[in-house]
Amino acid sequence: MHITASSLSSSLLRASRARFSSYLTRGPSVSLRAQIGAAVPLVEQFQRRIATMAPEKNAFKGILTSLPKSSGGEFGKYYSLPALNDPRIDKLPYSIRILLESAIRNCDNFQVTKEDVEKIIDWENTSPKQVEIPFKPARVILQDFTGVPAVVDLACMRDAMNKLGSDSNKINPLVPVDLVVDHSVQVDVARSENAVQANMELEFQRNKERFAFLKWGSTAFRNMLVVPPGSGIVHQVNLEYLGRVVFNADGLIYPDSVVGTDSHTTMIDGLGVAGWGVGGIEAEAAMLGQPMSMVLPGVVGFKLSGKLHNGVTATDLVLTVTQMLRKHGVVGKFVEFYGNGMAELSLADRATIANMSPEYGATMGFFPVDRVTLQYLKLTGRSDETVAMIDAYLRANKMFVDHSEPQQERVYSSYLELDLEAVEPCVSGPKRPHDRVALKEMKVDWHSCLDNKVGFKGFAIPKEAQDKVAEFSFHGQPAELKHGSVVIAAITSCTNTSNPSVMLGAALVAKKACELGLQVKPWIKTSLAPGSGVVTKYLLQSGLQKYLNQQGFHIVGYGCTTCIGNSGEIDESVASAITENDIVAAAVLSGNRNFEGRVHPLTRANYLASPPLVVAYALAGTVDIDFEKEPIGTGKDGKSVYFKDIWPSTEEIAEVVQSSVLPDMFKSTYEAITKGNSMWNELSVPANTLYSWEAKSTYIHEPPYFKNMTMDPPGAHGVKDAYCLLNFGDSITTDHISPAGNIHKDSPAAKYLLDRGVERKDFNSYGSRRGNDEVMARGTFANIRLVNKLLNGEVGPKTLHVPTGEKLSVFDAAMKYKAANHDTIILAGAEYGSGSSRDWAAKGPMLLGVKAVIAKSFERIHRSNLVGMGIVPLCFKPGEDADTLGLTGHERYTIDLSSNIDEIKPGQDVKVTTDTGKSFICTARFDTEVELAYFNHGGILPYVIRNLIKQ
Repeated sequence: MHITASSLSSSLLRASRARFSSYLTRGPSVSLRAQIGAAVPLVEQFQRRIATMAPEKNAFKGILTSLPKSSGGEFGKYYSLPALNDPRIDKLPYSIRILLESAIRNCDNFQVTKEDVEKIIDWENTSPKQVEIPFKPARVILQDFTGVPAVVDLACMRDAMNKLGSDSNKINPLVPVDLVVDHSVQVDVARSENAVQANMELEFQRNKERFAFLKWGSTAFRNMLVVPPGSGIVHQVNLEYLGRVVFNADGLIYPDSVVGTDSHTTMIDGLGVAGWGVGGIEAEAAMLGQPMSMVLPGVVGFKLSGKLHNGVTATDLVLTVTQMLRKHGVVGKFVEFYGNGMAELSLADRATIANMSPEYGATMGFFPVDRVTLQYLKLTGRSDETVAMIDAYLRANKMFVDHSEPQQERVYSSYLELDLEAVEPCVSGPKRPHDRVALKEMKVDWHSCLDNKVGFKGFAIPKEAQDKVAEFSFHGQPAELKHGSVVIAAITSCTNTSNPSVMLGAALVAKKACELGLQVKPWIKTSLAPGSGVVTKYLLQSGLQKYLNQQGFHIVGYGCTTCIGNSGEIDESVASAITENDIVAAAVLSGNRNFEGRVHPLTRANYLASPPLVVAYALAGTVDIDFEKEPIGTGKDGKSVYFKDIWPSTEEIAEVVQSSVLPDMFKSTYEAITKGNSMWNELSVPANTLYSWEAKSTYIHEPPYFKNMTMDPPGAHGVKDAYCLLNFGDSITTDHISPAGNIHKDSPAAKYLLDRGVERKDFNSYGSRRGNDEVMARGTFANIRLVNKLLNGEVGPKTLHVPTGEKLSVFDAAMKYKAANHDTIILAGAEYGSGSSRDWAAKGPMLLGVKAVIAKSFERIHRSNLVGMGIVPLCFKPGEDADTLGLTGHERYTIDLSSNIDEIKPGQDVKVTTDTGKSFICTARFDTEVELAYFNHGGILPYVIRNLIKQ
């Protein structure tokens, strides 16, 4: 029996929660996804058919319209927005039209109702009211760090179905799921012609078990394709290959849309595809046909005008946009770009801006499809027939922007404008992506950071120690480090490696430096990690890769590397010089995240910069430099070489892009992508549909989420006499909560691994061990830069066990509370859970026994992840926080929530009292009725299982 996309429960009925039950209908068969071994010649052959997205009794079947081909015949049929003859639609932002089309196409008056459609059409009036709507994405995309736990959960859900006497094969993705393995490669070997092969061999040695598990998943689950290691970064592969822009599924045509378990899924918004990051648990529900419940978002209209000055990069632009939007406040909103400046932005530049949506806080940074989009689709190897269908459909359904025609005035919730001529070269740092620093102000800003007290812009280095020089020997060569010395310079990350102009710009900087006789110091760890094989092809075609190699920027692998903390070890002599002299060393990377402790434990200052600036700072060897006034180095003729001497013009870059980036490069790269590589193809996997859990495995472990699960929901719950496990300030990121990087040798996770015979050299990273809940629970709050107020300023992954006054690791303290049957809560400041969309940042605290988090504000995805794991998110009232209320974290907390779910309302006030006599009111951040249903069931996954079994 096959299940249609409408087979799961209506999580979106606005009636009483008693009606949150579901039904199955027999539907057309789900065609099998192409397996990894199959060679796929063209993009459109890669598109897998799925169970029809249209319910059988669609309330809008009257507007189903034929889309004719210019040569005769038809492409298929589509739900026509113009056929509704509603003038309100013409004023809707393009991003909202995609939500509208989805609601119309899926409207069966059960899962999606006519009232939902009307809410979206009336967006101008309804969006300020925080109304709830359903959304069914066309597909789901995963990377391996978040994909492994998702497949573990699916395998575990099959077991749960089995134990409860139901059909385990009901656990199958109903929409296409693409998983790209890109988060596992580390920069173990750099500055070597052999780096790619050496790093991939190490990657397979460490991750063979994980990779075999993923390969098993690609055969055990329908509709799942795994793109093997060494292929590229998920978002660049999505942009260049996986993104459809428009689907044609068995003759039904509709817009592509995607949710992904990586927060930078938004990169696809640059291609005109509505996409954003969700938590892993939310993505799993979407895979299983669960409609996503979301608040109908406001849309910020961002008008672009003018053009960028000569020498200004897309990275400079995105860091400027990020700062502007952070200041404006766009959390939970869409941002839609429009205006004459759009015509000046390449698709790659748009994708760079869309990519950093999480950094500016928006759900999406959306660029509607226009002529530039269609040109990019042709460049990247999509066929003429496919592009013609996309063009015809989007024009017919009023989703295409033609800048040569007068524009219909659209309504936005608020407006921003940027003249591109105002953008200047810049970097961001040293600890946050939105702390932009103009390049000309960098030296002054650096010195103020040394002076300032410890914080996002401060290191508190005493004046007398600021000029310290740490001399050391680097492989027999005299070397020195100062505060601000660059020790890591990495061209990395989907944000920039998908953009030929900045990649070739970096290569031109390297070329000019070589010609002038400049050389990067050998103790700086330099690396280049492209987001796809296409980059290598055009760097070779241009003849510029050899200059990058001469400066130490050899290609090290195809994956995220340094941007996610997979920077590998730095040389022991460099590490010793930093630690023994307390040097504030710097990393400069073309990434999107620079939170403390993320890039490398020993780089306290981390700056985001364009790839050409990464090369420039590597050549300078320090961030303590004024590029306008001070020389970068001395040339072979003995003269000073300045920044302007090595910086390429916009015209130079454009010329190289034009001659080097060719359509055949994309075609040949992606024809080969599903063939895998010899190491992947040699992995043998069982053919079972139920996974055989290996008790001794330290990578893949059966999680305890569904142990002792029954068909009866556990119900809602308050919290009584809970202790405070941790007391935080502002901007605690998911990197603080669940680090992805190195497993520290003295951590509880290290002890667990050593006890099981795993040597320290084989620890791998937390991110690579996300398929093992025992490791991940021990890795929760294990960030070495954690600042917990219970420890009075001491930095590190420890806390105070309040009843005994003992200072313990967070894990040991949590286990001590659990052993005594004590619940725990967490106190936090603003932006709790910002950063990567990391479901382990919610799963980990749940396994530690955390029942609630009380914060000033939450990051969007993390808040929904907490709800998805059954943790109560509460917000202090405006103007209040733990400090203003006089809370120290030594109190015991009681949260007054009813055990009857029908008595709890989204966003209601909740009273919190302490054993010291204090009481205060918080807002319950259950934002929709659906989230309350999840809470009632103990989380989203038990909810899905119970509803599937009821069929």
